[in-house]
Amino acid sequence: MKKLNSALVALLILFITACASPLTQDIEVDADADPKANLAGYKTYAWLGSAAILYDPKGRWEPPEFDADAEIKFLIDRELRKRGMQEVAVNPDMIVGYAAGIDMEALQLVEDKEAKIQMLQNVPTGSLVIVLIDGNTGNPVWASAAVANVQQDFSTADARKRLDYAVTQMFKLMKR
Repeated sequence: MKKLNSALVALLILFITACASPLTQDIEVDADADPKANLAGYKTYAWLGSAAILYDPKGRWEPPEFDADAEIKFLIDRELRKRGMQEVAVNPDMIVGYAAGIDMEALQLVEDKEAKIQMLQNVPTGSLVIVLIDGNTGNPVWASAAVANVQQDFSTADARKRLDYAVTQMFKLMKR
């Protein structure tokens, strides 16, 4: 379990360099599971809830017509159902939670290639952490994190594609 916590902490502090790239190239994911957990044995789940840590004082991250929380929940539901799990209201085998963090004012050292020096630049960053918790013990059995640069001035369709890619890649790392 200590390894699981260490992996999450490492992912949350990971910086990703900004560069011109395809829509999802900057997204990095990792996951870890309790080695004693039999993830294939979980058949039902319930939602713990979600948490958002948002620092976007100018409102630049989420377009008004886009509900990131609803989209993330939809994608996680989809991935769990693909794995044969069913959402229930009582006595779930597993409890699902996630947290999304956005910091539009994040700073990062970026090398100026012409001057060959590092300069401090604004590089908005975001992360998504999904945790699956055993319904009987309350212990985490699987966790995954995605970290990326926050794309500004993007379309709702692009936001959906980026979230879909991140959640899909996270669950591909789930070994059953």
